Amino acid sequence: MRLSTRFALAAAVIVPVLALSTNWLLYAWFSEDLHAAQERQLRSRATTLTHNATAYVQAVEAHHPVVAKAARRRLITSSLDVGFRLDGPDGVVQAGPALDPERKLPAEAKSPATLGPDGSGSTTWLVMSRRITPPNGTPPDGPNLWMFSPDTPYQTQLSHVRHRMVLVVLLSVPVTWVIAWLVANRAARPLLRLQRRAGGLDPRITVLRLDHTPSGVTEVDDLAATLRTALARYDEQAARAGEALATARSFAAAAAHEMRNPLTSMRTNLDVLAEYPDLDTADRREILAEVGREQARLLGLLAMLRTLAQGDLVEVDAFTQLDLADVVRASAADLRQTRPEVRLSVRATGGLLVHAWPEGLRSAVDNLLVNAWTHGRAGDGGARIEVNLRPVDEGGAPAALLTVDDHGPGVPPALREKIFRRFHRSPDSPGSGLGLTLVAQQIALHQGRIAVGDRPDGTPGARFEVLLPATGIREVRHTLPLLSRDWLTAEARQRPTGPG
Repeated sequence: MRLSTRFALAAAVIVPVLALSTNWLLYAWFSEDLHAAQERQLRSRATTLTHNATAYVQAVEAHHPVVAKAARRRLITSSLDVGFRLDGPDGVVQAGPALDPERKLPAEAKSPATLGPDGSGSTTWLVMSRRITPPNGTPPDGPNLWMFSPDTPYQTQLSHVRHRMVLVVLLSVPVTWVIAWLVANRAARPLLRLQRRAGGLDPRITVLRLDHTPSGVTEVDDLAATLRTALARYDEQAARAGEALATARSFAAAAAHEMRNPLTSMRTNLDVLAEYPDLDTADRREILAEVGREQARLLGLLAMLRTLAQGDLVEVDAFTQLDLADVVRASAADLRQTRPEVRLSVRATGGLLVHAWPEGLRSAVDNLLVNAWTHGRAGDGGARIEVNLRPVDEGGAPAALLTVDDHGPGVPPALREKIFRRFHRSPDSPGSGLGLTLVAQQIALHQGRIAVGDRPDGTPGARFEVLLPATGIREVRHTLPLLSRDWLTAEARQRPTGPG
């Protein structure tokens, strides 16, 4: 059922009920007013009738028949629509509307009293009584003048009012339904327009957009704003789903492309081992070592691709507060454990809080240290690495500056942008060519910057500088912007250089 129809039906029920209740209240007030008017009329007639009845009784007691006759005429004439009965000295005198002679009257009714209908009728009477005392006679034991006022005119007026009330209520049902339907239909037009516009959106062929002109109806405009928010979130989730699909396809393509050579090499070596079972022990050992290296390279490649894919798809709820010094120390401890020959010094200022994805930031620091161990060996073959973490001021905002220095040959200026691209590695590199790409991805994801240059003391070697925004507080509400996270699905574009 349409909203306008529901509204019209509700109005068609509520309005007659309200009208009936209001009319009934007015009817009760009108009935009370009529009853009060009838009492006032009876009191007024009672004064006149009492005066004329006294004059009549006095004339009869004084034996003045002519005067008594005239007084009797005045008494009867003054009754009008009010009946009376006088128990006089010469008998009963009565005129006007009369009660049943057998009706029992109240013993005394100086004020108007209500006398209910008898068994043969439905008329209700107002009754008053007075005691008419002769001037020289014995006063009667009780009232001897009774006055009656029937409620027939009063009931006639109330009957007309009731009929009109019923007629008004009956007419109000269809009239109210039509008016309410027209009003509701007009009021629902903005909602119908919004429904048609929303119904015309097709997510299969177009980006979801809802055009809405403010209608002036608060509920409709609020609903349009809610729909826009929902559609925007739908667009965002659809974009994220598209990114996830593109990432999965790129992961498969990159893995298939980069794994082809290692797998081919491994297959060749295994064929050699199978074809020459009597191969020299030294040659066999060398081939097995080569297979092991290729297998390790494959595992590293898959791990790097997986981490890059996670970085492309990470959501804001994965971020939390971290002390960057704890991350640096944990990475340094792991490097010392896996490569005990490294000479690693760490100076890290504690309390540098960053809003970070723990897994991603840890992988970035790990790869920085592994890269320094791999490519930063001195001429004597030893690996010496200095790691320094300190707070800095970046445009008036707190920041953390992480530097990693090695003693290798350094990075030529022409390669300082290229080393962050996917699968870029030197010919003698044992890695997958994704380590520094992952580092750059994570630093960009954390709204930081990374740069590579020479050591500041002039000695041979490279310095990697990472600048990250610091929060300085334990609890922070942060919304991760919807970045263009395409490190796995597209070639890395030129990234910001220099942390200062």
